[in-house]
Amino acid sequence: MAHTSSRTTIVFIVVALICAFVPAFSVEEAEAKSLWDTCLLKISPKCALDIIGVVFENLTITDACCHDLVQEGKMCHDTLIKYIAEKPHLVAHETEYLKKRDDLWTHCVSISQTA
Repeated sequence: MAHTSSRTTIVFIVVALICAFVPAFSVEEAEAKSLWDTCLLKISPKCALDIIGVVFENLTITDACCHDLVQEGKMCHDTLIKYIAEKPHLVAHETEYLKKRDDLWTHCVSISQTA
């Protein structure tokens, strides 16, 4: 039950971040929002939550989601995670999150190459 509750919390955080910050975008953030919208079309909602869970909550990711992440592309992955990590309540740990983002990318590329 705690796992489901944790996932629900992640969904609410992501939705709240999007809703709270969409009206206040600078030019750079508008570009990030556009990329966000484009990138989210390339990956399933479940895999998007799994990726966020790996970076922000130390969860695990399936091989199938790794394949989707690699198909999504490094630019999308990097931009989306950085976008979330820069939010005021997360920015104190941004360096840690960006390292986990990079580690996840490396892991998923290695999974994709062995398939």
